[in-house]
Amino acid sequence: MRPYSLTGSLNGQSPILLASPHSGTVLPPDFLSTVRLPIPALRRMEDAHVGSLLQPAAALGVPLIEATVSRAVLDLNRAEDELDPQMFAGPLGIAPRHTDRVRRGHGLIPRVVAANQPIHAQRIPARIAGDRILALHRPWHQALAQGLEAAREVHGHALLLDIHSMPSLEGNPPAQLVLGDLHGRSAAPPIVDWLEAQFRAAGLKVARNSPYAGGFTTERHGRPAEGLHAVQIEFDRALYMDVSTLKPHRGFMALSAMIADVLGSLRPALARLAGPTHFPLAAE
Repeated sequence: MRPYSLTGSLNGQSPILLASPHSGTVLPPDFLSTVRLPIPALRRMEDAHVGSLLQPAAALGVPLIEATVSRAVLDLNRAEDELDPQMFAGPLGIAPRHTDRVRRGHGLIPRVVAANQPIHAQRIPARIAGDRILALHRPWHQALAQGLEAAREVHGHALLLDIHSMPSLEGNPPAQLVLGDLHGRSAAPPIVDWLEAQFRAAGLKVARNSPYAGGFTTERHGRPAEGLHAVQIEFDRALYMDVSTLKPHRGFMALSAMIADVLGSLRPALARLAGPTHFPLAAE
């Protein structure tokens, strides 16, 4: 089972790396043998079509790494220890960390699709967590780290854009796009300012860090003082698909082209936006 598909190369020629961790669709047979929900319910956990949405941007030479396995199986935007021990039969072999995400049922191995919709009919063997970490989680984050490090070696900086879709938000008018940079900790502010201005100019209502400030991916890979920047981007699903059927509508092509246009303009501007890179001095 491949943990991801890659469009382009992680050789660092592009300073920007695109990631779609939640658009995978593979539901392995051993996983399906333990679930109590129908497949259409599991599909609602996924960021449907996000990988396809990003293909025109990838065609410009921006590498795209996309998960192959469904988020219902393992959430790549969680830490390895974000596990709910009540889900498993037997010892986990890792000290679980009971974060708020785990309490809501959305840990590394998700417990629920939504409130009162548990995924599994009963506890699952604890070895499953370790197997999925080794087969899916570590290769994914190793690939992200490899691509970012290669880009930094070539350009002196690198930017990871972690792309997601979200349910329509409340508000008048509601935000259609949310930029998350951990409140300024995972990326240089000028990069996020630039992204906000560009998407606003393209006609979208943009919010920052509310209600999504970023997840494990931005926490792990965003180190702006070292020239490594990470921004989570959440697009309203209603912009590009029918949320009841999960089928793309005519807005798909417009949004896809908009993303490609913005990223095409970002690449030549990124060196200025990233600013000087400050590496820690080596010990003497």
